[in-house]
Amino acid sequence: MEATKRDILKAFYPTFIGLLIGLVLGGLLWIVSRSPRGNSVELLPPPSPAPLVVDVAGAVPRPGVYELPVGSRVNDAVQAAGGFLAEADKANINLAAPLEDGQKLEIPFLPGAATAGVPQPTEPPAEVININTATLEELQSLPGIGPTLAQAILDYRETNGDFYFIEDIMNVSGIGPSTFENIKDLMITGYE
Repeated sequence: MEATKRDILKAFYPTFIGLLIGLVLGGLLWIVSRSPRGNSVELLPPPSPAPLVVDVAGAVPRPGVYELPVGSRVNDAVQAAGGFLAEADKANINLAAPLEDGQKLEIPFLPGAATAGVPQPTEPPAEVININTATLEELQSLPGIGPTLAQAILDYRETNGDFYFIEDIMNVSGIGPSTFENIKDLMITGYE
């Protein structure tokens, strides 16, 4: 009977070893598959810098507050305001000087130049409004924007999120290029 037990053990020995190796390998595979794969890193583009907001006044055709890209120069602000008037004293203006956010740029008149030829606004200049935070009433203060269009702007903003560029307001039904031309200098987005 002793010989038969040995014969049985010899016969099943390779099978036993195979099962043991299989269990060890299966356990290792299970452990490896359950281990964390490492944290994935999501790369986001750097936030774009906020635009410069500059107040241009004096001897320019369209004095007012303008949004300009970071890195803009005095010349960019003057061009945004329509260039120089003929009565502008350009001698001491450094057109290459960099602008700073919140800067007031006063373009002087030539000495003795009468301001009679300078167009004067018929009503006080409208304040620039942020179209991403403006109320219904504030939007209605824009020329050509009545209650219906103001509500359409609010509805668009609610559905689609903030406007990133002032030109995006033309995505609102009822606001085309001509309306945009009338209001573009009176609004900001806070992103440009």
